[in-house]
Amino acid sequence: MDYFAITNEIYKLWWVIPLLLVITVFKTPWFKGLAGEALVKLAAKLWLPADTYHPIHNVTLPTPDGTTQIDHIFVSRFGIFVVETKNMKGWIFGAENQAEWTQKIFKQTFRFQNPLRQNYKHLKALEAALDVPPEVMHSVVVFAGDSTFKSPMPPNVTSGGGYITYIKSFRETVLTESEVLKVLGQIRAGRLEPTRKTHRQHVQQLKSRSDPTAERKCPKCGSPMVLRTAKQGANAGRQFWGCSTFPKCKVMQNVTELH
Repeated sequence: MDYFAITNEIYKLWWVIPLLLVITVFKTPWFKGLAGEALVKLAAKLWLPADTYHPIHNVTLPTPDGTTQIDHIFVSRFGIFVVETKNMKGWIFGAENQAEWTQKIFKQTFRFQNPLRQNYKHLKALEAALDVPPEVMHSVVVFAGDSTFKSPMPPNVTSGGGYITYIKSFRETVLTESEVLKVLGQIRAGRLEPTRKTHRQHVQQLKSRSDPTAERKCPKCGSPMVLRTAKQGANAGRQFWGCSTFPKCKVMQNVTELH
């Protein structure tokens, strides 16, 4: 057997291993998330003038129960737009008032948290950090992957570059230029430093929130949350997290709710 010839042929195919590694990375949720974020940033850079719509990306804010991470914020005279991105494929089913939406890929079905509810916490955290009325803040959800809506969606749930059109539909001036600059300064001063350490800590908190046995705090008042079981109604028998200070604080969360 000519081992030299075999070794030589293997050497010629050295590029296969790094290629496979690259393909594997491209298929990971981490990379797909980065790709979705990059597409949203690119669309904003092309069609949202930076001197009118001031972008701040990847903003992690402290909250009473830990932290919350906002994908994109655009501050303008026409309002503050808080953007949540979802890089998903397949058919998407959901309604504005549903706790969970559905993703269907061929015969597989997956459930995920209503992104409008997820973004609601982002808005509340940002509202607590700013000195502006809540009506100038707007929630926007962008599906950046190869997905198709199979349910009627509200105007602020968009796909691809549709979020640009939605943001530009607001034409009434609600903030002065000095107020815009003040908001930008407050966000930059209040955000946690955008480092890998900050991101790792946030991800760890998300994992603990998905663990029904882990302790968690109320996102509104910071008091301990208690695992309870609904005793009546359509959700009878279903577990949920409720603030321990109820009825003073009436915050409730699904067991698997993440932010």
